[in-house]
Amino acid sequence: MVDRNPMVEQVAVAIGGTALVGDLADPDLSLRAVAAAGDRLDMLVLNAGVNSADKDLADLDLDRYQAVVGVNQHSVVYGLRAALPVMRRHGAGSIVATASLAALRGTPQDPVYTMTKHAVIGLVRSLSGPLAQEGIRFSAVCPGLVDTPLVAGGRERFRAAGIPMLGADEVAAAVEQTLRTAESGTELVVRPGQALARYTPAPLP
Repeated sequence: MVDRNPMVEQVAVAIGGTALVGDLADPDLSLRAVAAAGDRLDMLVLNAGVNSADKDLADLDLDRYQAVVGVNQHSVVYGLRAALPVMRRHGAGSIVATASLAALRGTPQDPVYTMTKHAVIGLVRSLSGPLAQEGIRFSAVCPGLVDTPLVAGGRERFRAAGIPMLGADEVAAAVEQTLRTAESGTELVVRPGQALARYTPAPLP
């Protein structure tokens, strides 16, 4: 388990796992995480994500922009770069990247976040077929709004507006199901109060 928050160490102890504390925008951290997993890596969840506060790109804070892209987009590439050699040695593996409903449609409230999640889906669509030929499944889970610390600043506003939120456990269950059983290239949509649904892009006209 990898997180910026040192509490990840307590969680890892509670489940009998191993934790690394750090920023996944650093490519070396993914290499260290895969090394900590040992000689075999069967499943990988690329879940790190942060929101952006910039809605008007004319006033874009470049440091914050680089940080958001580093976590949401680059860390997925770094995770694959670290994990694929290990999975290829065994000819098997399952990888899930956490995308978002924002990966499937434009979200004016956070265009930079939306851009990074579109990039994640593009990577899944591009690599899932070739990786499947090597025995490695690569898919995405696309949840709606999830009640986590990421949305803490707007939680009461969402509730007052009647906007439903998913629980983290619901998303985790969808990720686990995708890891274990989904066909490579699956884009699984997870929405509050609705059945899980596989998203299929419309064909080009």
